[in-house]
Amino acid sequence: MSPRSLLSFSDWQQLASHDAHGAARELQRRVDTLFSPAQRRAVVAWLPTEDMLAENFVRADPQAPLRGVPYFLKDLFDLAGLPTFGGSTFLPEVRPTPAHDSAIVQALHRAGAACAGKTHLHEFAYGLTGENPHYGDCEHPRFPGRTTGGSSSGSAAVVAAGITPFAIGTDTGGSVRLPAAFCGLFGFRLTPKHPWIADAFPLAPSCDTAGWFTARADDMLTANRALVGLGTTDREPRGCYLEFGQLEPDVAEACRAASARLCAPAETTTRGQLTAGFSRAAEIYNALTIPEAWQVHHTWAERYRDRYDPAVWQRLNRIHQLTGAEREAVDVPLTALRLLWTSFFLTFDFLVLPAAPSGAWTKVECTLANRSRTLALTAPASVGGLPVLSLPVPLPSGLSTGLQVIVNHPQSPVIPWVLQRWL
Repeated sequence: MSPRSLLSFSDWQQLASHDAHGAARELQRRVDTLFSPAQRRAVVAWLPTEDMLAENFVRADPQAPLRGVPYFLKDLFDLAGLPTFGGSTFLPEVRPTPAHDSAIVQALHRAGAACAGKTHLHEFAYGLTGENPHYGDCEHPRFPGRTTGGSSSGSAAVVAAGITPFAIGTDTGGSVRLPAAFCGLFGFRLTPKHPWIADAFPLAPSCDTAGWFTARADDMLTANRALVGLGTTDREPRGCYLEFGQLEPDVAEACRAASARLCAPAETTTRGQLTAGFSRAAEIYNALTIPEAWQVHHTWAERYRDRYDPAVWQRLNRIHQLTGAEREAVDVPLTALRLLWTSFFLTFDFLVLPAAPSGAWTKVECTLANRSRTLALTAPASVGGLPVLSLPVPLPSGLSTGLQVIVNHPQSPVIPWVLQRWL
């Protein structure tokens, strides 16, 4: 489905204001008709009744900026009275049913958005492929047999399929950025420790962030304006593009052309400094996140070992191969990388990087090598704790990749400036 044929925020707002029950029926019709039964099971973790969804539309303040916009919620965030599974089969057995909505849900409701359901994910958000042995692998809505990317796989799928114009995800090491690139979506990740991620079920808190997807640039602009605010500037922002990582030739060419709409390539000195500084980012990311992920799971990991996705268990179990010396060895490069970002933003307002090394992967391409190629691109911003706007970039094959626009603050005036160029 072309992004131009998707219902926009304003389309849904008009539909919901005219007939809340009709809007609810239309959304649920789309779930039933745009997904096969297997993909519905892989994507949708929970769906409200028609009456519940209609009530969500009706109860919004008529003046709220997102009034009548339906959204899906990644099943790491809580809805009061519903179990949160996190892509697993057992999380509610070790974690009580939440009594309160997550902070981001409360903020979305204040802004007028209507929760239309919850989405599945790569188990415990610990993976980039969207594969899940419990519920099924999330497939690209337009290219069956190829992945949406993960871990916010279900959230990307509902937007790319045209179910809703808006969905909430999380991004630790690329879990919004990669699905956005693969599915041709706009994506946004906030910063670690933000209140909207603090009460979600964690993967690795030092890098975990909340984020969201839209299919349209104008909708992303509306969402960011409503939820985080947008800064203004009297001058044109200054940025540069860094062609970095092991990119497929078509991706390198497409990203080079797309980035030219925003900025020039990094000059020689800047390119050398950034390339050298980013070279160990994935290693630093792993050294940070492996202990934190184990800390989250350690009290029940052995007891529930047989109920984990084997690939997720293997990632958790890396804690036993990570030595204290290896953890300490990244302290200096971690400090150096964060200082590099500080220095960069003294001169520039944004950096543009490729978001994915290729188009959406087939099942056999969901390999450790491709995961590593992707982390090389996404880890610099993750380790830097920086917000990122993801932009879709079409490929000649019909697939898509993406650009990361990395800024130093969620309210950066770069964000509206960039989105205006993508309208």
